[in-house]
Amino acid sequence: MIDLDDDAPTRIDGRAARAERTRGAIVEAHLALIDEGDLKPTGERIAERAGVSLRTLWTNFKDMETLYAATGQLVREQQEALFRPIPPEWPLSRRIAEFCTQRVQMLEALAPTARASALREPFSPQLRRNREDAIARMRREIELAFGPELVHAGEGREQLLDALTVASTWSAWSMLRDAMGLDAEAARTILARIVGALLVDAIAAGLR
Repeated sequence: MIDLDDDAPTRIDGRAARAERTRGAIVEAHLALIDEGDLKPTGERIAERAGVSLRTLWTNFKDMETLYAATGQLVREQQEALFRPIPPEWPLSRRIAEFCTQRVQMLEALAPTARASALREPFSPQLRRNREDAIARMRREIELAFGPELVHAGEGREQLLDALTVASTWSAWSMLRDAMGLDAEAARTILARIVGALLVDAIAAGLR
């Protein structure tokens, strides 16, 4: 006797895989539109770019907040792919140079998404969570790269970490690139100067 349910797990797995591909296509379409300069893409434009119906979009994502969450995850994965651990035993000058080079790569890649998020963030709890997550990850990267200096700072550790965080955020980078009109290399040089000054000052303060 043939068990008619034998193929059920395969059918379920196939549907799940198709649904995952559809969700991925929608998220990639959302991010692609933003990268191309459409900073406030509508559901209609996202669906058209993904090659799905508007109904399919909202079947997979109940609202823009859930789409922001999925897009934020994709951006996080892209940023993590650019990250390379910086050994704390390297000379400070080498660590500063490598840290700033990586930050520039990440910030330049992040630029369209950051600009788009800034437009909607005041009205979106999920976009604010995405930003908080990005800042937390960056703080961990700073702690890995400059752990010895942060330890040396003693009671001033958190203040130093806060200062390095502010210097390395999109907001500071946008000031250099957008408000001041500097090219990426000139802005990187200033970032390195700020990071270096903060770390050297913390070391000097610890020796007093």
